[in-house]
Amino acid sequence: MERLAGRVALITGAASGIGKATAERLAAEGAEVVITDVDDGGGKSVASELAYRGQRAAYLHLDVVSEPEWQRAVEDTAEQFGRLDILVNNAGVRGEPGPIEQTSLADWDRSIAILQTGVFLGMKHAATALLNSPHASVINISSVFGASGGFGTSPAYHAAKGAVRILTKTAAVRWARKGIRVNSVHPGFIDTPLLRPDSVGAEPCTDRFQEAILRSTPMGRLGRPAEVAAGVAYLASDDASYVTGSELYIDGGYMAR
Repeated sequence: MERLAGRVALITGAASGIGKATAERLAAEGAEVVITDVDDGGGKSVASELAYRGQRAAYLHLDVVSEPEWQRAVEDTAEQFGRLDILVNNAGVRGEPGPIEQTSLADWDRSIAILQTGVFLGMKHAATALLNSPHASVINISSVFGASGGFGTSPAYHAAKGAVRILTKTAAVRWARKGIRVNSVHPGFIDTPLLRPDSVGAEPCTDRFQEAILRSTPMGRLGRPAEVAAGVAYLASDDASYVTGSELYIDGGYMAR
């Protein structure tokens, strides 16, 4: 079923993980997709895979902390595809591993910039294009850690994801009568590169941490990126036409504990 036929979606952090799965799902539902990331090789590969399947896709380099790059990405999307209907703010970074007393200002600033400011910039600069769409939808990827204390660590990650949760609601209220729906998705522990021990430039996920994750998840397993992408596709579609300012938890029951 092509619920998104004729629509154009821009997805950040789409070279891998949830972003890649979202690009694949939205394209499968008929959307034309703009894959953005700082991983040029991975992003181009995703775009090429979709094009090989006969789906229209393009890759744009986008560092979400850069306002000029956001402006250029939205302009290039409008130039290549003629419109923008769906914005998925997904770009992420693994949370700093320590407690608040061990968190450096540099780590704090990096997490806030990517996870929070990047979402703000995306909505700010996509607003004009979205206001011209009859099916505008923004989906911001937050986290279960945006609404819970988790394990008492990664304070910047929690703070940023919590800010995304409330920023989503603020924008939803602002745009409710202007035709733009804005919702947040809160994944639990998903099997993505950011959760794997070989994630470049990140602290390794120890066996002990993995065990704690599974113990804290009632369903007892990691989620799959495609399971999150399915929720994003719903929120992007007209099936969610009366849904705005909401939080969709895809977490294997984590928040139900």
